[in-house]
Amino acid sequence: MRPADDPPGTSRLFVAVPVADDVREAVGRLMEQVAGASIDVRGPGQPRWVRVEGLHLTLRFLGATPDVRLAEISTAVAAAAQGVAPFRVELTGGGAFPTPQRPRVLWIGIGAGAPELGALARLLDGELQRLGWPAEERPFQAHLTLARTDGVAGSDEKARRLMELARDVRLAWQADSLVLYKSHLGRGPTHYEALTEARLGE
Repeated sequence: MRPADDPPGTSRLFVAVPVADDVREAVGRLMEQVAGASIDVRGPGQPRWVRVEGLHLTLRFLGATPDVRLAEISTAVAAAAQGVAPFRVELTGGGAFPTPQRPRVLWIGIGAGAPELGALARLLDGELQRLGWPAEERPFQAHLTLARTDGVAGSDEKARRLMELARDVRLAWQADSLVLYKSHLGRGPTHYEALTEARLGE
């Protein structure tokens, strides 16, 4: 279901590592294979597929945040990015949360780059704690979200198909930036706007 509108003067924010254009295109083709149809418009019995142009590796979800805090959050993102040099990320394998038999989220996994993503998430968490955000309680699991199933019938078959097709996938790029995004809910798939970008190691 569509989340309730955020309070006036706030933005729904998260911090993520963007995915390279060519990798996004390849993942988009994989998503359409799993769907067995176009993913541009949600059809009957289809999960809510993520917009291909918005694919990203989420490090921290901040939720509805007062707009007056954007500047200090941007500074925290830049500080975290300074602590990690650019690194290689490889997408491989697929799965579902909480289980493939009862999926709510379909994802593709991370091979190379998972430790670096975890280190970056911890640095970001430390910078945000200095601003008053609570520490992230859930252990970080590096993955790329492809779809939310919302209890759609046959989602277990979609999960099985994803795991089959993604088993031998190897899609890699050089992660070199950390981005603060704003989510625009509206109608249809959520749109993500990049507010600030910080280069890794700078």
